[in-house]
Amino acid sequence: MKSKNVLWLTILALGAMFSGCTKDPVANLTAEESRIYITDHDSTVNFSTFKTFSISDSVAVINDGRASKEITATDRAFIDAVKSEMQAKGFTLVNKSANPDLGINVSRIYNTSTGIVSYRNYYDMYGGYYDPYYWGYGGYGYYSPYSYATYSIREGALSIDMLNLKNAAASNRINVIWTGLIRGSGIFNSSTAADQVKMLFNQSAYLKNQ
Repeated sequence: MKSKNVLWLTILALGAMFSGCTKDPVANLTAEESRIYITDHDSTVNFSTFKTFSISDSVAVINDGRASKEITATDRAFIDAVKSEMQAKGFTLVNKSANPDLGINVSRIYNTSTGIVSYRNYYDMYGGYYDPYYWGYGGYGYYSPYSYATYSIREGALSIDMLNLKNAAASNRINVIWTGLIRGSGIFNSSTAADQVKMLFNQSAYLKNQ
């Protein structure tokens, strides 16, 4: 038991020494550098056949599966940015009562992930960081009455979904034909909303009516 713990402490010491001498590139990322832009679309769709679009006047807020609607200054900035990008691509903005070809929804998504750390595994494998001999109890093992601990990580994302309203009545369903997703730090910022939306549209060269 003692030799195993001495080896473990040595490994930890070496790891701490090397980690202190190297930079963590992830820790040094700016909010902008941390963002991931993901786009996908229905490859069978010819977007040039759509002429008009309308966009929801509020944002869906999906919080751990529970949905509501809100409209904050940041939400408005994202909605306005989508309007600008769509118009730049040649689409015409109309009211939702004018039977638009495309409908666009904007959503804020919050998700909390939980996990479990087993202290029992930790003590069984390593006997803790200190050998019981250190405390004068050679041959004893460590025991934890609280064998597990939980943790949670909360993250947010912004989703923009484009809906085919042109043939919804005929097919009896609304097909999502394009989705843009943004993940990372500092997403919900009105001052960067336009740049973030532009990144999604720049990745979608096929999305145009020109």
